[in-house]
Amino acid sequence: MGYANPDQVGGGLLSRLYSRAFIVAEPQGSRRVVFVSADIGMVSQRVRLEVLKQLRSKYGELYRQDNVILSGTHTHSGPGGYFQYTLFWITSKGLVQPTLKSIVNGIVKSIDIAHENMKKGRLFINRGTVENSQINRSPFSYLANPESERNRYSSNTDKEMVLLKMVDEDGHDLGLISWFAVHPVSMNNSNHLVNSDNVGYASYLFEQEKNKGMLPGEGSFVAAFASSNLGDVSPNTRGPFCANTGESCDNPQSTCPIGGAAMCMAKGPGNDMFESTRIIGQNIYLKAKELYEKASQEVTGPLSSAHQWVNMSNVSVELNATHTVQTCKPALGHSFAAGTIDGVGAFNFTQGSVEGDPFWDQIRDQLLGEPSNETKACHKPKPILFNTGEMTWPQPWHPAIVDVQIAAIGSLAILAVPGEFTTMSGRRLREAVQSEFDSHGTPGMNVVIAGLCNVYTHYITTYEEYQLQRYEAASTIYGPHTLSAYIQLYRGLAKAIALNGTQELSPGPEPPFFNVTSLTLLPSLSVENAPAGKTFGDVLEEVRPQYQEGEVAEVTFVGANPRNSAENATEHNFLTVERYSNMSSSWRVVLNDASWDTRFYWSKGSRGQSNVTIEWHIPAGTEPGVYRLRYFGHYKKRVTLFRVISVPFEGSSSAFQVTAP
Repeated sequence: MGYANPDQVGGGLLSRLYSRAFIVAEPQGSRRVVFVSADIGMVSQRVRLEVLKQLRSKYGELYRQDNVILSGTHTHSGPGGYFQYTLFWITSKGLVQPTLKSIVNGIVKSIDIAHENMKKGRLFINRGTVENSQINRSPFSYLANPESERNRYSSNTDKEMVLLKMVDEDGHDLGLISWFAVHPVSMNNSNHLVNSDNVGYASYLFEQEKNKGMLPGEGSFVAAFASSNLGDVSPNTRGPFCANTGESCDNPQSTCPIGGAAMCMAKGPGNDMFESTRIIGQNIYLKAKELYEKASQEVTGPLSSAHQWVNMSNVSVELNATHTVQTCKPALGHSFAAGTIDGVGAFNFTQGSVEGDPFWDQIRDQLLGEPSNETKACHKPKPILFNTGEMTWPQPWHPAIVDVQIAAIGSLAILAVPGEFTTMSGRRLREAVQSEFDSHGTPGMNVVIAGLCNVYTHYITTYEEYQLQRYEAASTIYGPHTLSAYIQLYRGLAKAIALNGTQELSPGPEPPFFNVTSLTLLPSLSVENAPAGKTFGDVLEEVRPQYQEGEVAEVTFVGANPRNSAENATEHNFLTVERYSNMSSSWRVVLNDASWDTRFYWSKGSRGQSNVTIEWHIPAGTEPGVYRLRYFGHYKKRVTLFRVISVPFEGSSSAFQVTAP
């Protein structure tokens, strides 16, 4: 989910996707705040509604829509198919029930674990600058903002990381949440391995350091690297180049002389996407480590939370005493189809289109219907490509009812926003909320934006950026005044928190829960076969007898579709790297499939056959000794005409030696 590229389907596993949950409670009172950062592209309305339903049945009124924030990290290498609105079905093969179920259950489970492990503790906040980790991918749009406003900032991205440190009463480390604005798109759209991208790698490094001797995903210290106003922020720091000629394509249309926009792609700092992911992730981790160690400003004060549902297709915004404007029914512009320098779109769409294209408009009118004059006028100067707010078959294509939410933990105010605010949009929102707190007797609040929360509504650009209609503006679905509407709404929530009036806020119109349990083009899992004379888990290509650090140990097995295991066992581990211990004459697991040094590839063959290749990229400092690679899977077997069962199996490579260089 993320690049909207139908060819980008899962083909294996680089790292695990986690839900990381944090609960803060007043020791005496009943007030609580839950913050969840999940390694997924974004939180969908469907996921949120199902999570809240489960929490209600488990905990009654303790965890509710106002005090539970669900935020996605925005990795583009996680599954799609967990949305109830039709637009998101197009490139994700519909609503995929096993994916939705795994995400919902994982989030609830992380909240359960946090709930069971609560202890008295203290919170500290710190902030600092992260260098060499982001560029603005729509700099020409940014330049459309007023010069006087731009002059107040030293950069066209927000380089600041805000970090919340958690310790117990005795000062022992518990965990952290970091908010920093960068797209987790170091892994590009040619990648087929599930992973949590640069911010996930930062979490992995911090957790591995604090949970010494534990396997990834185990241990009590939890480090969340959450998203913020990352709308126009790319980690691909070398900027955009033409893939065919190597020349720069840093122009307002992001287009190349030969091949057009489809050739213009941004490069990360590494030699390949794996290295770029590590470099950016490590930068983020090192800054977080420094801020964590030096954090001394304690967060104290009451907890509160404010939430409303709003029909975003119809908000009246008072710009000043005499001027009122409206938001629009959702629609996507032509440049939405162009994609960005982080993931180019299809066909011949370019960014910055303020004119429609008669060819594509004609196709759209025939297939999907022409937008109404009212919607066209409302979205000006956006030429509408998908008129999603007026498309309702088989379900509405886009949400109209959206969550706005703020949770305050003492002096920290977390603005849970339902999409991707650009750099300047985020600055305007934070400043507006800050001044609202200031003017109602709560000065000195630390205001942070948590991105991709609760429901996905694409992008939110400033009014000025909207006029240029690059990708982010074409994807600002409620029209040119979307940001002004959110500023008005979040000001209202901040005022309610400052004046202790959150009870008086109207809850707003409840979002729909569509009766779609599963509607998918994903092929169902069918019976599988091993090649003649072989059985599942047999080795097809063996490891070498000896490796040095820096080399890749690799083995290929007779495999089966990994979806069998994922849908069969909630916490299935696909592989281990094991080291032989002479002391105990036994094998000890040193790495699992959540390690960033292992890669699990699944390749589908014909006649129900498939192979699995496991790679271990042996890092510097690996202890010399005898090792082996193991694979764990399930295959589908027919037992009677109408009954197919999943059968577990495993395979192991031969033992091999890792020697010192």
